[in-house]
Amino acid sequence: MRKGPIQLRNVRRLRYPCCAILLVAALALPARAEPDPATALPVGTVAARREAVDQALDFVGRVEAVSRVDIRARVTGYLEAVLFKEGDPIKEGAPLYRIEPDLFEAAVKQTEGALERSRAAQALAAIQLQRAQELLDRNSGTVVARDQARAALDQAKGAVTGDEASLQTARINLAYTQILAPIAGRIGRTSLTKGNVVGPDSGILTTIVSQDPIYVTFPVSQREFLRYEQAGERPDRSKVAVRIRFSDGSTYGQVGRLNFVNISVDRATDTVVVRATMPNPAGALRDGQLVQVAIQAGAPEQKVVVPQAALIADQGGVYVFVVEDGRAAMRRIRPAAGGTGQDVVVEEGLSGGELVVVEGLQRVRPGMPVRAAPAGPAAGRT
Repeated sequence: MRKGPIQLRNVRRLRYPCCAILLVAALALPARAEPDPATALPVGTVAARREAVDQALDFVGRVEAVSRVDIRARVTGYLEAVLFKEGDPIKEGAPLYRIEPDLFEAAVKQTEGALERSRAAQALAAIQLQRAQELLDRNSGTVVARDQARAALDQAKGAVTGDEASLQTARINLAYTQILAPIAGRIGRTSLTKGNVVGPDSGILTTIVSQDPIYVTFPVSQREFLRYEQAGERPDRSKVAVRIRFSDGSTYGQVGRLNFVNISVDRATDTVVVRATMPNPAGALRDGQLVQVAIQAGAPEQKVVVPQAALIADQGGVYVFVVEDGRAAMRRIRPAAGGTGQDVVVEEGLSGGELVVVEGLQRVRPGMPVRAAPAGPAAGRT
């Protein structure tokens, strides 16, 4: 019966030495194990930099040629030759098509003959009128004969005028057998080839669009107009910088200027069509192309910029990994709309100077030991 209390005293006696041992062990442990450089994951990093970024409003726009001409046949005949290469640049006045001219040349000669006959008839009528007038003056002729001769002369003059017009028409039709480029630009594909009969009812033979400069049109909502006006004093439209980006994210190297704002608002969409003129010396912009348009909305501001390759998205939003004390740390960020080429502007989450991981992201986890090294020059550019 006394065995139980004896065991309890033994337990109480052993409790205090155990606590002392645990306390000594806890004090001997470091606050946090330092990462082992040998086992740390190598990653490529880029320093988040601060730079002046233009304040811009982004829109979706479409490229439009300043001049666009549909080429059609104006006379009917066999297509004798196609004188251009599809897709090539074309100068104004360059020959495009040749319609068989034989019938039109014959028509010109025929009307030239008719004109010669009518001119001869006019000359004869003039002589007859003069003779009738002389006979009337000598009281050998009648007034009726003189009036008939005068009427015949007027009819001959009318015939000459009509034949001259017919000759001009025949020459114009002959000229239409040579279809020339009305503008300079780039020519599309031909819808008809040599040997086909063409005419005014044949439709569009091909299309020429001008290349340089070129228009970019885009709709702007009334809300965006208000934001733009609130960004500062209303500037001269011709001095507002317009930049565009392609579907792959690359930025077009030329800067355009606004040149037109529509006078009315679309009642269905509550937007106004705005147009900019863009230089296009290399022909990189094509008629009908869809692009992203950025309009300068104020003075440049200092922003944090990181490569787009550093961004990771999940259900919680967008984040990046940064290197802190030899370990990977996750930072939630709020990227701005648009960007500068392959870079992204960060509105919140980074202050600049952080080492952002851009290479080796597939194996990085929060808190993992990492060994940072400068990323290659192509990091974030692919």
